[in-house]
Amino acid sequence: MDFIQEEKEDFRKAFNRFRKRDFSGTSGQALKNSSLEISNNLVVKAGSFLFTIILARMLLPELFGLYSLALGTIILFASFADLGMGSAAITYISRKLSQNKPLDAKKYFKTLLKWKIFLSLFAGILIVSLSYYLANSYYNKPIFFALLTGGLYLPVITLTNFLTSVFKASNDFKRPLIKEIFLQILKLTIVPLGIFLILKMSLKVEIMLLIILGTLIFCYLLSFFLLIYLMEKKLAFLKAKNIRMKKSEKKNLIKFILPLSAIVLSGAFFGYIDMFMLGHYVSSEFISYYSSSFNLIAAASVLVGSFAVALFPLFSRVRGKSLQNLLRKSRNAVFVLSLFAAIFTIFAAYWVIKIIYGESFLPATLFLQFFSVLIVILPIIAIYNNYYVSQRKTSILAFILIGSTILTIILNLIGINYGLRFSEYYAVLGACIATIISKLVCLLALFAFRKK
Repeated sequence: MDFIQEEKEDFRKAFNRFRKRDFSGTSGQALKNSSLEISNNLVVKAGSFLFTIILARMLLPELFGLYSLALGTIILFASFADLGMGSAAITYISRKLSQNKPLDAKKYFKTLLKWKIFLSLFAGILIVSLSYYLANSYYNKPIFFALLTGGLYLPVITLTNFLTSVFKASNDFKRPLIKEIFLQILKLTIVPLGIFLILKMSLKVEIMLLIILGTLIFCYLLSFFLLIYLMEKKLAFLKAKNIRMKKSEKKNLIKFILPLSAIVLSGAFFGYIDMFMLGHYVSSEFISYYSSSFNLIAAASVLVGSFAVALFPLFSRVRGKSLQNLLRKSRNAVFVLSLFAAIFTIFAAYWVIKIIYGESFLPATLFLQFFSVLIVILPIIAIYNNYYVSQRKTSILAFILIGSTILTIILNLIGINYGLRFSEYYAVLGACIATIISKLVCLLALFAFRKK
C-alpha cells in the first residue's frame, strides 16, 4: 500500500533527526515528545508486565483473579475523581504556556488542582461506602478489605496522574519518566517481598489482599512525593504570582470539562464494565484468565500507540492542513506497527501464555487470540480521543463513548448470559467478543464523526 511506503520514508527521516539530535519545529518537538513518551511507556509497561507476571505466578489463578477484580473496581471508581481534569490541564496550561502567559497557566493549574482534590476525596469516600455491598452482595467474593484500601489508593493515584499531566502540558516528558522508573523499581521489589512473606503465614484471603494492596499504595505514595519535589524544582510557571480566575474563565472551563466528565465516566465504564460484570457471574479463576489476557493486549496496545499522548499538546496548537496531516501520519504509523503485533499474537498466544504466566493460565490462550484484534483498534482509538479533546469536540466524543458504553453493557449481558448456558469459560469468551465488537463500533464512529 502507498501509505506504507510513505511511513517508511517518515521513519527514515525520524531516524536521521535522532542521529543529528535535530528536534526543531513542530515535527521535531513531536519526535522528541514521542521518544520520551515511548520510553515512559516502555518503563510503565515493562515494569507492570513483570509485576503482573510475578503476582500471577505467586498468587495463582484464584487469588490473582480476586486481586484483579478488587483493583479493577477501584480503578473504575477512580473515574469519578478524574472527570477530564488531566485533559483540561494539558489543553489550557499548554496553550497559556505557548502564549508565554505563566500567570494564566498557574491560575488554571491552581483551580484544577482544587477541583481534583475534592473529587479524589469524594471518590475515595464513595468506594469505602459501597465496599461492603460490592464484596458481599454483588460480587459475593472475599475482597471487602481490599476494596476499603480504595479510600487511600484513589486520592494518591489520581493526584499523581494529574501532576503528571501538568508536566506534559509544559512539554516536559522527562520528569514523568523519572517518576515512573522510581515507581516501577519500588513495585518490583517491595510488593513481591511482601507477598513472599504473607504466603508463608496462615492468613485469610481478605487479609492477604489487604496487605498486597496496602503495600502497592505505599509505593505510589513515595512516587507521589517524588513528583511534588520535581514540580517545585522544574516547573517555573508555578513560581509566578497568584491571580484569581475570572468568573467568565471559570465558566468556560466548566463548559469544557462537563463533556469531558461524560467522556471519562463513559471511557472508564467502557474499559472496565466487562470485568465488573464478570465479577458477578463467574468465579475468580476465570476472572484471572480474562484479566491476564487483556492485560497483555493492553500493554502491547499502549506501547504501540505511545506517541498518541505525546502528540496531544501539538494537536492543541496546530490547525487546518497541518492538523489533518499530523492525524493521518500518526494513525497510519500506528496501524502498520499494530497490525504486525496482532498477527504475531494470534500465532504465538499459547507460548506467550505458557512462558509468561505458566501452565496454570493456559485456559486464557483463546481469549488472548481473540483480543489480539484490539492491538490494532485500541491505539487508534487513543489517537482519535486525543484529537477530539484537543480540538474541543468533546460533545461529539462524549456522545460516541456514551453510546459505545451502552452497547458494551448490552453485548456483555448477551454474551455472558448466553455463554453461561454452556460453562463459565464460554461466558468469558462471550465477554471477549462483546468487548471487541463494542470497541470496533467506537472506532468506526470516531472516524465517521471526525469532521463534524
